Amino acid sequence: MTSSSPSETLAKSRGPWYLAPFELLNRLIYASSLRFGSNAKEVERFLKFAIVGIIGAVIDFGVLNLLQATALQPENPDLQVKVGLATGIAFTSAVTSNFIWNRYWTYPDSRSRSLQQQLVQFFVVNTIGLAFRLWFVNALFTPFGDIGTDTLDALGLIDSTFSDSAAKQLGTNIAQFFAVWIVMLWNFFVNRYWTYNDVE
Repeated sequence: MTSSSPSETLAKSRGPWYLAPFELLNRLIYASSLRFGSNAKEVERFLKFAIVGIIGAVIDFGVLNLLQATALQPENPDLQVKVGLATGIAFTSAVTSNFIWNRYWTYPDSRSRSLQQQLVQFFVVNTIGLAFRLWFVNALFTPFGDIGTDTLDALGLIDSTFSDSAAKQLGTNIAQFFAVWIVMLWNFFVNRYWTYNDVE
């Protein structure tokens, strides 16, 4: 019988090679959260939630811009409907990703409720966030597009060929950027104290 070397034993205890970046990230988050003493666990959860939120934001903005560049270009007819649909589809894609990551990474110790119950709770919280976001984006994408266009024009980064559709897409992205941060804070606190309130 042969014995494993210390490096082989360490490699086996860490899991497959493709999980190494996650283990390093977990260690960095854990080390950072220890600085907060008795609140370390909540800080660790918030940092993980924020990273999941960043992944969700990438998915969100990616899907939004893909849709607005192809099937749901922000143009008349039905401009408001197209902006709303693109925002809604992007949001749903991001929420699905966020639920999976939060269930299995941020709150792996939250198992007193079934997967289905947590999914419903998570989607209720996020649907309220979506309602706010749809209102915010639809109310502000035109003024943000005008401000963004004026700013880029003043900086000499665009010329007169910048289309109205491009200005609306720019405005949608700016409005969505602000809405994402507001909704992320809402989602963290409500999910933490309702959806995942069974963790210590």
